[in-house]
Amino acid sequence: MALLFLHGAGGYAEDRPLADAIAAELGESVDYPHFSAEDMAYTHQADSMRAALDAVGPSDLVAAHSFGASVLLRVLAERARPVPRRVVLLAMPDWSADGWDVAEYEFTGPPPLQQVSLHHCRDDAVVEFAHLALAAALLPDAAVHAHDAGGHQFDGLAPVIARDLRA
Repeated sequence: MALLFLHGAGGYAEDRPLADAIAAELGESVDYPHFSAEDMAYTHQADSMRAALDAVGPSDLVAAHSFGASVLLRVLAERARPVPRRVVLLAMPDWSADGWDVAEYEFTGPPPLQQVSLHHCRDDAVVEFAHLALAAALLPDAAVHAHDAGGHQFDGLAPVIARDLRA
């Protein structure tokens, strides 16, 4: 078993401590692919993410952060992948007109086959906390976890996220 952690936009270095902390809590290795910050087009990011998901087995765990979470959600909604069985989406932005209003990245469904868990911190200064409610409305079957503190990088919350990944 391994953890696939998909970082946010340009967040390869910034998200690595979170990925490592979650993997350490799980006692698992982390697969942490680098996604280019040079080409942020959805099609390019989604192609890179599909390639990373090709190596995921049924017992592997998947978490994605911020922009990576929103791209992962759309890729999984294509329904071409039976695995992973569960994903944890961290600080996922909403790209609809109610959120950041960027149609290229907007999720319009259908919900993915996987069990989805959403996490967001009230003190996130990058992706406003209100995005959690927008995501929950799009994914009514998702488990929703609001954290009082932890910021955009979920400081101190690796044990909580690891427990959720194992659920």
